[in-house]
Amino acid sequence: MLIRPKNLLQALTGAIIFGWLFTATFSYAQENDKYSQDEILNRASDFFGSASAGIAKGIEKIFSDLGNPNGIIEGEEFGGAFFVGLRYGKGILKRKKSKNYPVYWQGPSVGFDFGGNASKVFTLVYHLRNPGDIYRRFPGIDGSFYYVAGIGLNYQQAGNVTLAPIRTGIGVRAGANVGYLHYSQEHSWLPF
Repeated sequence: MLIRPKNLLQALTGAIIFGWLFTATFSYAQENDKYSQDEILNRASDFFGSASAGIAKGIEKIFSDLGNPNGIIEGEEFGGAFFVGLRYGKGILKRKKSKNYPVYWQGPSVGFDFGGNASKVFTLVYHLRNPGDIYRRFPGIDGSFYYVAGIGLNYQQAGNVTLAPIRTGIGVRAGANVGYLHYSQEHSWLPF
């Protein structure tokens, strides 16, 4: 059977149109799974109880650096340090078109860091394909200053997944440290 140029042209045109429609539909579905800046500001305001100028500026900075997230973690944590520190937390991973997943984190740190704090943590999650991809170690550098109340922001990345936690809490803590947080499905007191 010979393929005539007219039939070949029709087949190629059909394949191109199908590819374009598939790509456009897939791109729309991916964008539809992401949170807008207004959605994040509203959720952060609900989570923290009010939207402070510091939280709004932090969210604006994250969106400027990383764009729209496709997940969030709402949680709380506590930690302390005297050169060597520990941090423990728990929260819920939320995505637009998926069920919620529990998340626990713990990790050590070392640096010029003193004091203790308890915080509410609102984390923007980027490039998370599967909810299970969150359960791993995320290295990071953290600088914080809490004197009764404060706001902290840093980025953590492991593989393609990037986390941007926003912390606001109470305590007396100041300094900078290097460490990691191990995110898991179950609570553990072992920081490693």
